[in-house]
Amino acid sequence: MSSSQQITGQPASKNPPETGATPHGDIAKFWAQLREEAQLIASGEPTLIALVDDVILSRDSAAAALGARLARRLAREDMPRNTMEPLLYGVFERHPTIVDCAMRDLLAIHERDPACFSPLEPLLFFKGFLALTTYRVSHQLWHDDRRWLALYLQSVASEAFAVDIHPAARIGCGILLDHATSFVVGETAIIEDNVSILHEVTLGGTGKETGDRHPIIRSGVLLGAGAKILGRVEIGTGAKVGAGSVVLDDVPPHTTVAGVPAIVVGEATEANPAIEMNQHLDCRGMI
Repeated sequence: MSSSQQITGQPASKNPPETGATPHGDIAKFWAQLREEAQLIASGEPTLIALVDDVILSRDSAAAALGARLARRLAREDMPRNTMEPLLYGVFERHPTIVDCAMRDLLAIHERDPACFSPLEPLLFFKGFLALTTYRVSHQLWHDDRRWLALYLQSVASEAFAVDIHPAARIGCGILLDHATSFVVGETAIIEDNVSILHEVTLGGTGKETGDRHPIIRSGVLLGAGAKILGRVEIGTGAKVGAGSVVLDDVPPHTTVAGVPAIVVGEATEANPAIEMNQHLDCRGMI
């Protein structure tokens, strides 16, 4: 079962297609757009021709491009590229909803990150996107009872991208991992669609208890840099968590929390903080 089948929510676009639809309503159209932008890179920056050709221009689908890009980053002596790439591509081909989620992630990054001028940019360069897509493969392998291989990919992704996501965690689509360094997600964590997360965020447990012990992050949430959310707490729809906060209790929907330990400091005035990316803490109604 893929992540997008497990968790439903609102699509990533500000002018959204139907729930579950691909960017621009059609992966093939979105893929054509990425190829056009790759042609511009190849014609304008000769030193990147080999990369762009290998990942985009020589490929006939988004699935093939994702497999090639990840294989270039993840291959190593114990699993060379000629083994890694067919593995990744096979998972994408058998489970097209993973490709759909990846395309929605690209669109979310392009819409929300002012430093991102093209959806092709994260596919080529953003380790948050690459780490999340690797997780999506490992998550599928986990549910296919190929758990050793899923854990292998988790380990390699942690080394390559400094992002550690347990394959059993459940993550929706339209996710922005901004910078992503030191992002950690525990085994039973749930992240719904349309969430924006900055670097050094931890979704962790509080001890060695078993069962559901990691946070639930609802749709529309914005998690500030360095936030630590610990235990089976729920961050409600459209909430904001301030940078550096330590959250130990549930956060009501559409509120802002900050501090160590985190307390409610006001409302989240945006309808969807994950899309607006406004990290200012509105302290009206502070307690």
